[in-house]
Amino acid sequence: MPLKEIILYSIVAFSALFILGYTVHMFVGGLVSPATETLLTVIVCAVGAAVIGFMAWDVAKRRRGARY
Repeated sequence: MPLKEIILYSIVAFSALFILGYTVHMFVGGLVSPATETLLTVIVCAVGAAVIGFMAWDVAKRRRGARY
């Protein structure tokens, strides 16, 4: 994978995780305790990072021409 694509995918991944964290804050901020909000943010961002990682792995695998 060329360096330009890695940089672009990294920027997109970080911005998506930032938006996920902010979305959790907008939905539950003020409704639950700050500790619960932080825990929910960590969980949602971890799941989002796993999904983004899987998508990046799938793109790299498809570009190499590997079959499932």
